Amino acid sequence: MDPGAHREDVTATAVRRRLLRAVIDVAPVFGFTVSFAVTHRLAVALALAIAAGAAVCVYRLVRGEPIRRPLAALGLICVGGVLAARTGQATNFFLPSLVVHCVTGVVTPVLLVLGWPPMGLLVGAVTGERTRWRRCQVRRRAFTKGNLVILAGHLVMLAIQLPLFFSGQTVALGSVDVLGPIVLALAALWGWRIYRRAVGTHRCTAHDRPSAEISPCVERAS
Repeated sequence: MDPGAHREDVTATAVRRRLLRAVIDVAPVFGFTVSFAVTHRLAVALALAIAAGAAVCVYRLVRGEPIRRPLAALGLICVGGVLAARTGQATNFFLPSLVVHCVTGVVTPVLLVLGWPPMGLLVGAVTGERTRWRRCQVRRRAFTKGNLVILAGHLVMLAIQLPLFFSGQTVALGSVDVLGPIVLALAALWGWRIYRRAVGTHRCTAHDRPSAEISPCVERAS
């Protein structure tokens, strides 16, 4: 089997799996938003959100799936819960996710300019290729193009959520935040397709290959 095609299949499968997991990951935010809309009691909403976050971690653990991402999400939920509880402002529950979008919106363009698209780093980690893709200018540019879509997803979410946050619209903010992981997963899938289209039938030259012992990267159109 073509090693390049195998790496692409592995990455595409990982992106689709992320989309499916995104649906489960929204459970804590969904629980917080619905319970707050119904009861208008911050304590009840926070308790349900934390319980849902813990349930997602247990569900992943039972299924033998990685739980680093849900644990990180649970950590953000706990931080947001502390901020909301101390200030009495339910909108502060969503402040950590807004900070993540802001940091991504600032750091990603810098990495793209420096030739280190985060999408390429993620794909390299999934496939075990690490950063060897940077030796190929075609793939580096393709990763940059694909990463622009993911960056756009973060910026769109930020543009919608910030006005809702500053106007104190908790339920509306939560409704948008529920869609966040799904939107970003779809952006990742779309970005991957743009990457594949940009690479096309390109084959890395001998100069681009890290060594003779490593299989050459072969990229083919979908």
